[in-house]
Amino acid sequence: MARTDGVDTLDARIIALFTDDPHVGVLGASRTLGVARGTVQARLDRLQERGVIRSFAPQVEPAALGYPVTAFCTLEISQRQGHEPVVAHLSAIPEVLEIHSITGVGDLVVRVAARDNADLGRVIDEIIDDVHVLRANTAICLVTHLAHRTGPLVDSAATDAR
Repeated sequence: MARTDGVDTLDARIIALFTDDPHVGVLGASRTLGVARGTVQARLDRLQERGVIRSFAPQVEPAALGYPVTAFCTLEISQRQGHEPVVAHLSAIPEVLEIHSITGVGDLVVRVAARDNADLGRVIDEIIDDVHVLRANTAICLVTHLAHRTGPLVDSAATDAR
C-alpha cells in the first residue's frame, strides 16, 4: 500500500543518500541502495510532487559569501493589513534569509545575514523602514551549535511509518 504522507524506509534511505552525496545521481543511488534505477527515479519524483523534497539546489553558506554575521529579528507589526505588506518589504532586502509568523511576543521572526555589526545596523534600519513595523528586537547569533537539519526527522518519520 502506497503512503500518501510521510516516508517509508526506502524513501528515508534515498533522502539520506542524496543529502550526504548530492552528486550521486539516480544510477549511483540505485547501485548504492541495491534497487532498480526506475524505483529511485519514481520515488524521487513522488517525493518532489508531494513537497517532501523541496529542491536539489545547492545550499549556500552566507559566511562564505562575506556575510558571517547571523541575527534574528523579532518584529511587532501593525496587523490592519495583515502580514503581506511587511513580508513584501522584507523580501526586497537581500540580507533577509527567512521570515516566519510566530506566536508569543512579536508577530514575525526574521533571520538575516550581515557583513559585520555595522552592516547589521544598516540591515535593521532597512527592516524597520516600513510603516507597518512597530518594534524590532534583534539577537545576534554568536555560535551555531546545530545548523538546519532534517535527517533525524526523516528517520523518525520513516520509523513512525512502520
